Amino acid sequence: MKRPIVGIIANHNTLEGDYTVHAGGTMNSEAIANVAGCMPMLIPSSPKYVSVEELLDVCDGFLFTGGRPNVHPKNYGEKETEAHGAFDHCRDEITLPLIRACVERGQPFFGVCRGFQEVNVAMGGTLYPEIRDLEGRMNHRMPPEGTIAEKFALRHCVRFTKGGVFERILGDAEVMTNSLHGQGIKDVGSRVVVDGFATDGTPEATYIKDAPGFTLAVQWHPEYNAGGDPVSRALFEHFGDAVRAWAQTGAPKMNGTLKSA
Repeated sequence: MKRPIVGIIANHNTLEGDYTVHAGGTMNSEAIANVAGCMPMLIPSSPKYVSVEELLDVCDGFLFTGGRPNVHPKNYGEKETEAHGAFDHCRDEITLPLIRACVERGQPFFGVCRGFQEVNVAMGGTLYPEIRDLEGRMNHRMPPEGTIAEKFALRHCVRFTKGGVFERILGDAEVMTNSLHGQGIKDVGSRVVVDGFATDGTPEATYIKDAPGFTLAVQWHPEYNAGGDPVSRALFEHFGDAVRAWAQTGAPKMNGTLKSA
């Protein structure tokens, strides 16, 4: 049986100083192929090579991945500072309009880390350049040393809205997650519903209010150990169900629709 296609948004990078690439973590492809049950396709996220219209036609759903570059603050009306870090302007030019188009069409997407932040900015929200500098917030950044397993280890609790979308999908009001981000939501975008928070008040899980399709996004990295972690598995399985529904019928499957529904 032909698998539906999930476009995985790649990041611009440079290898060995001068060889430019569009790259994506292997764990993203593994989560899409082995847990969501879809065919992963890496997207060169630049308007030089692809258009939003082409991507909507070719792909059945999208994974907006994490990445070291941040969304440029001009996209939410603020000036660039040193605290904002590095940027990927070309990715911004693809992902922000693509998110808005998916919201309106009902075409499913799943946002992860930077992707979580992109969803908020695409819907008119803003970001803090550095969460750890805010009073009362913990350091959400990736540990500077250690193995991959140590860097992606579960670090803090996320609490969901009672009876909300994430609690219905995961079957629990509290879960443990990893944490590898510096920026975070400041002002919540139009129709963006924050459905989960870290214990320090940092938004960690969102969806788009009244969107016809699957629009979940999380600030952590569920693609790591997606097959072995029950929280990650549930999120990618539900995303895969939504992508299959779109591929088969062109009709959206709502956020939080349970398999038994």
